[in-house]
Amino acid sequence: MSEETKARVGRRDFLRKVGIGTVGAGATLATPLVGSAQADSENDDEKRKARYKESDHVKAYYRVNRYPA
Repeated sequence: MSEETKARVGRRDFLRKVGIGTVGAGATLATPLVGSAQADSENDDEKRKARYKESDHVKAYYRVNRYPA
């Protein structure tokens, strides 16, 4: 019984330490990603323009997947 108890406590301690290490690593990795916000470089006309173009590869995709034309 004492061996099983030691194994359980060891496993729990290990998982606690791994969990704390993961949180600490996540905090250090997230720090450089935080920066100042940048405004959009597009004006209102560029935001409203049509971007979808039915090119040859799009037509082939529709044909292969049997979408109605």
